[in-house]
Amino acid sequence: MTRHHCGLDFGTSNSTLAVTDGTTPARLVPLEDGKPTIPSAIFFSFEDDTMLFGRRAINDYVGGADGRLMRSIKSVLGTALFADSTRIKRRVLPFADILGLFIAEIKARAETKLGVPITQIVCGRPVRFVDDDDAADALAQSQLEAAVRATGYRHVEFQFEPIAAALDYEQQVSAEELALVADIGGGTSDFTVIRVSPERARAIDRKADILATTGVHIGGTDLDRLLSLRKVMPLLGYGTETADGKRPLPSGPYYDLATWHRINRLYTAKTIAELRSTVKEAQWPDLAAKMLALVEDRQGHRLAGRVEDSKIALSEADATEFQFRTRDVALDTPMTRAEFSRTIAGASAGITDAIERALRAAGVARSAIDTLILTGGSTRVPAITAGLRGLLPEAKPVETDAFGSVGLGLSLDAARRFR
Repeated sequence: MTRHHCGLDFGTSNSTLAVTDGTTPARLVPLEDGKPTIPSAIFFSFEDDTMLFGRRAINDYVGGADGRLMRSIKSVLGTALFADSTRIKRRVLPFADILGLFIAEIKARAETKLGVPITQIVCGRPVRFVDDDDAADALAQSQLEAAVRATGYRHVEFQFEPIAAALDYEQQVSAEELALVADIGGGTSDFTVIRVSPERARAIDRKADILATTGVHIGGTDLDRLLSLRKVMPLLGYGTETADGKRPLPSGPYYDLATWHRINRLYTAKTIAELRSTVKEAQWPDLAAKMLALVEDRQGHRLAGRVEDSKIALSEADATEFQFRTRDVALDTPMTRAEFSRTIAGASAGITDAIERALRAAGVARSAIDTLILTGGSTRVPAITAGLRGLLPEAKPVETDAFGSVGLGLSLDAARRFR
């Protein structure tokens, strides 16, 4: 019987599962409609009490189906939010169970495609789940491991996601290179300085080749939040004051509405009552009333999705027109790439700082890096890419499969560990 060595890249925005038998090239398993990626999303339908996953989950929710959408669920690992739960009609589901439901669905779909049960897995993990808190970071991995094991995996190992991307890239090198892997995904940015070569690729233990790893909790969902707070939330009253001019409107609800994994926290009777009071106190009640209407109509994820679409559009064009419509609210504002670049300047600087820390830890100069390996969807943001290439102008830039290279590398790692 052919042995299947599998790697799971459970991402903040998208997830993949890759497989290899150890002798043939690794491949991504189609997880949804023939596509290798599945958005990390679950929709709990209130109409027929069913669960939908991935694109179907998002499409049904955006299409107006009544229910609860959970997205960016990986972001709760290691945080206080992990202890929270969400109400699904009469049920109250802990976030740990929601993670397990999604991971179990990936496992079931992969087993159906492969025709055999999967009992061993190497899971990807960011270099840092949580910045500057080792205890919380370790807790995040243990929470993820518990969720993975609960789905039926008997043997679970972890590998840093940028190292997995390096293992995937290494399959195409013909000579030794000193590489820096920049893995900028939906929730985190991770960097690894590593030596790669055809000879090194055959080794089981690669610890000596890994010169340094660093990570920072900055990713695509943070860029969405920053863009939303700068351009969209002001249309709902963010940054304005009360009518008496004595204080600004509470910023917490706006922050939650702009943050994927916090949106569901708004859908409570307590929050809605607080927003109604805000409308009465606001200097611009018509704007605050739009905020209230969006929350009452549970349009938060649709709004966040439209912001994400605009971010993606600005990767292809210099400008775009943000438009969002519901039965009660109309939002319009122009967005430009230059303005977006200024908006995310702080996040870009955090990414640059993490790379410089990796180089210092490795004891190498910028000029010593032969190859800059780019992976993760957020490497497509022009301001991010320009910053990376500007930092390492002498390195050869290599764009891998932005959404698949980590999973492929994890399966290669699994073949070494479990053979």
